[in-house]
Amino acid sequence: MTSGRVTIAHIADAAGVSVPTVSKVVNGREDVAPGTRARVEALLEEHGYRRPARDARAQLLDVVFNELESPWAMEIIKGVEEVARENGLGVVLSAQEGPGALGRTWIEGVAARRSAGLILVVSEVTPQQIARLNARSIPFVVVDPAGEPAPGVPAVGATNWNGGLTATRHLLELGHTRIGMIGGPPGMLCSRARVDGYRAALETAGLTVDPELIRWGTFHVEAGYDHGRVLLQLPEPPTAIFAGSDLQAFGVYEAARVLGVEVPRQLSVIGFDDLPMARWVGPPLTTVRQPLTEMAATAARLVLGQGEDRRVELATTLVLRQSTAEHH
Repeated sequence: MTSGRVTIAHIADAAGVSVPTVSKVVNGREDVAPGTRARVEALLEEHGYRRPARDARAQLLDVVFNELESPWAMEIIKGVEEVARENGLGVVLSAQEGPGALGRTWIEGVAARRSAGLILVVSEVTPQQIARLNARSIPFVVVDPAGEPAPGVPAVGATNWNGGLTATRHLLELGHTRIGMIGGPPGMLCSRARVDGYRAALETAGLTVDPELIRWGTFHVEAGYDHGRVLLQLPEPPTAIFAGSDLQAFGVYEAARVLGVEVPRQLSVIGFDDLPMARWVGPPLTTVRQPLTEMAATAARLVLGQGEDRRVELATTLVLRQSTAEHH
């Protein structure tokens, strides 16, 4: 069987089941025995089956998140919503808690809804998931992928390395030489890129990177607080901290407050994202703006076939507020 000519009848024959059974699996129907479903899935994948594209798509866009806990997710939803509204579509949100929690069920749901497209805001998309989506002819785009997406997978991200470089350079220009860095999860590409940008800025300024000043955590407030406390209690604490997310930066603020360290007089803090609340904290946060809403809108347009590029990287920009000051 060659890809492109594989029919449901071929798959049914190979699996020893009826054509309607294979059709049920492809369309995300629940009434198929697990063993049969697994056998059909494996054959669909093995033979690179792709359902003929249909016109009868539902007027829906699906967005799948790892989690919806963060204000970051809200910015993404806004961007998708904007494009959905322009195109007369509704939006369906799903959250899959925890790493590796994206099992079969969400693909079945998207297939059953006959969604017009899928936007994945998840830390990882496996080759099996890609094969299942392709088998059902569901167009999809990955936003801010954790790793390098597989060839041919459309993705939208931001210039994370450049953002890390710019943030650190700003602190160096203010006279800071001992700069702490709190990264996100080490397995995530965006997180590593921000830390690599930080390293590059220090190295090009002729400074040695001190591994003691680099901490890895989640992108949440708690990680900023915990790592901020550790950094500020070092025998030689940093005079500035670059946090890999605004939420982490808010955690650093609290760690500084608890330890009686004044921002920005004794400690400069810089974040990453530029969430709406960044301008309302005290002092207003200097941060690297990631155009989250624009990234999501770009992904939604791509999934609806309104863009040529398969890979898009949007620019980050430094937003100066009052949380960074000269080091004397």
